[in-house]
Amino acid sequence: MKAEQISVFLENRPGRLADVTRILGENNINIRALSLADTSDFGILRMIVSDHAKAKELLRSKGFTLGSTNVVAVEVDDKPGGLDRILSLLADNNINIEYMYAYVQKDSKNATLIFRFDKTDQAIEALHQNGLTIIPGEKIYSA
Repeated sequence: MKAEQISVFLENRPGRLADVTRILGENNINIRALSLADTSDFGILRMIVSDHAKAKELLRSKGFTLGSTNVVAVEVDDKPGGLDRILSLLADNNINIEYMYAYVQKDSKNATLIFRFDKTDQAIEALHQNGLTIIPGEKIYSA
């Protein structure tokens, strides 16, 4: 039920993000979801890719500093109140969201939210008990 997310630490300078996308593209690795955050000195590119093992190997060989984290992808109704339903459920179960990002597929009535929780297994259980769909990593990697 978890998906592997790669975190790439990038210097804040022109072209560094393009270096990552070029390496992945040249090696036929598709970025399925991503988030980019920055500080004054560096950025953190968080992404779910079609082949995380190969991506990590390639990026490390090119000198990038990486991390890897388990995240949870949850399907939510793409309508007003859809996000609130999930956030309220998590708050009621005392589960903290460390960060999240989302994407919408044009052929779907749902959005997909990617979450990093402080209590991942407890969050998965609460989401399941309340009928929410968790998307397995394998489905995201190959979609």
